Amino acid sequence: AKPEYHPPPPSCHSPTMNFRTVALLVAASSRSTVCGFSPVASSSIAAARFGAQNINNFTVRNMSAASSEPRKAGVSSPTDIKEFVSSAGSSLLVVDARHPDASVEPGDAKSLAVAGFPDKDSNFRPNAINLPWSRESNSMEVPEVDKDTPIITHCGGGGRGQKAKDYLESVGFTKVLNGGGPKETECWAEYGDK
Repeated sequence: AKPEYHPPPPSCHSPTMNFRTVALLVAASSRSTVCGFSPVASSSIAAARFGAQNINNFTVRNMSAASSEPRKAGVSSPTDIKEFVSSAGSSLLVVDARHPDASVEPGDAKSLAVAGFPDKDSNFRPNAINLPWSRESNSMEVPEVDKDTPIITHCGGGGRGQKAKDYLESVGFTKVLNGGGPKETECWAEYGDK
């Protein structure tokens, strides 16, 4: 006898979503928020039954197709970054908080493969400087610019970029945004070449 088919609940938003698709997404969600799925502990969310298999406790996030994960806390929106860059003009300073030594910050190797460090000699990212965030000292070198210079901090995806932003504000800088980094492609598109 064939197992009885039960269609997915309305929250799946797809008449073509099949068991294999849901199973793969739910399995991936136990490690991350891949494709907008995330595990939840609440038993109040109805379970879905596909074929003979049960898929319990999942939820679907309403996310844009452009991003599979939400931005990290503190990362500015692409619109805010675009306005900031426009108003800053040539006075913009981009502070790259990534570390040049992959043994210190292994995650930086991935983002550096996408977007390298600023290089004044080749005019690559001419408004940017590399001032690595130190996890050991919870600090960084301070840029030698006026305290009201418009600054965008970044790392690979925004975590250390936020720490750098907070630190620069704590020492008196007044116009600082966290731009995320190359992982945040929509944000990076607004300032990554600066």
